[in-house]
Amino acid sequence: MSIEFYEQNAQLFFDGTIDVDMRDIYERFTKGLSKGCYILDAGCGSGRDTKAFLDMGYKVDAFDASEALCELSSKQTGIEVKHATFNDVTAVSQYDAIWCCASLLHVPENELQRVLNKLATSLKAGGIWYVSFKYGDGERVKGGRHFTDLNEHKLELLVSELPNITVKTTWVSEDNRPDRNERWLNALLAKV
Repeated sequence: MSIEFYEQNAQLFFDGTIDVDMRDIYERFTKGLSKGCYILDAGCGSGRDTKAFLDMGYKVDAFDASEALCELSSKQTGIEVKHATFNDVTAVSQYDAIWCCASLLHVPENELQRVLNKLATSLKAGGIWYVSFKYGDGERVKGGRHFTDLNEHKLELLVSELPNITVKTTWVSEDNRPDRNERWLNALLAKV
């Protein structure tokens, strides 16, 4: 359902997200990363964040479930953005950091734990992981997309089931897009 939305609306989504100012979140995410660290941008959408991390000197792998967005983000970033889903992640202890900005929220709640486990396996010990979800408690369909909304408690429960993953910090923010009035749950996770 959500993939079909992005296939049909790729350019519109790209245009609406490519220039969103994410500097404050980038600063929190990269604070403990040294130059040259290896980042996975999981569900990269427009490629905005992949490009920012490449420009900061990081090595980045990126993928998205929408083939149309992969094409647009590959042009934006200058790297090959793989057409893949979270289920295709097979890496083991490969990445220093994982970035899941507004991507995991499309995973149905009954599949979220399994997906989080796959991503956790791909993160190196000592690695960091950024996730964001629309703030709330439950699942819904809006405008042809499925959303799983989380609050701090639900995130803590999910993370408590992940081996060696802890919640470092959470914060709630307003949507950075000028035409949106939504709240977001942001979190930095760590692998010990």
